Amino acid sequence: QVQLVESGGGLVQAGGSLRLSCAASGRTFSNYNMGWFRQAPGKEREFVAAIRWSGGSTYYADSVKGRFTISRDNAKKTVYLQMSSLKPEDTAVYYCAADRRIFAVLTTTPGNYDYWGQGTQVTVSS
Repeated sequence: QVQLVESGGGLVQAGGSLRLSCAASGRTFSNYNMGWFRQAPGKEREFVAAIRWSGGSTYYADSVKGRFTISRDNAKKTVYLQMSSLKPEDTAVYYCAADRRIFAVLTTTPGNYDYWGQGTQVTVSS
């Protein structure tokens, strides 16, 4: 079992930056691929970024590529999402998620993730 707690959200002006963190509990964190998703009001949850269990591979949605960076520190059981050049359309609740399939390939599908955090609000003003 893994519990995930996000932090770092807030209100920022367009063009600004934020760093989200997701702290995990449980001994098997380092075996899991991790993902970030977001959900804006009235919209479906969408994939943002994912990172392989080793940190050796990452994948991004086209909408954030070049602006967001996902990373992880397995010793601290934490995954990060560094967001730069933020736009109003980045406004959403951001969730981290864990894929418990051991050594699986990265996936963008929410249904393939087994554990979810409670989310953190990111609001970008124009």
